[in-house]
Amino acid sequence: MSISIANAAAAYANTGRIALQAPSSGGATGAAGGGFADLVADAAEKSIGTLRQSEQVGLQAAAGKADLTDVVTAVTNAEVTLQAVAALRDRMIQAYQEILRMPI
Repeated sequence: MSISIANAAAAYANTGRIALQAPSSGGATGAAGGGFADLVADAAEKSIGTLRQSEQVGLQAAAGKADLTDVVTAVTNAEVTLQAVAALRDRMIQAYQEILRMPI
């Protein structure tokens, strides 16, 4: 699978928009104060942080201030994070569709 800069930038922007649109207060909170919504929000924030860190390393590389191994590591981390987010999204959609198909 080939990843272009434009596709990566579009995925990054889309992930940021999704995170910003998420409601700040989750309706599904447990007795401990944290729920599924908090778990998803935390994972989204960490994913966005990884992508931003990769972007910063890429900018440093463009300016000639970053080591090549740091750039490769950051890009690989960003790619793995993006693949994990996409896989999680697909599984959540699949679970939602299964719930919709359940007889009442």
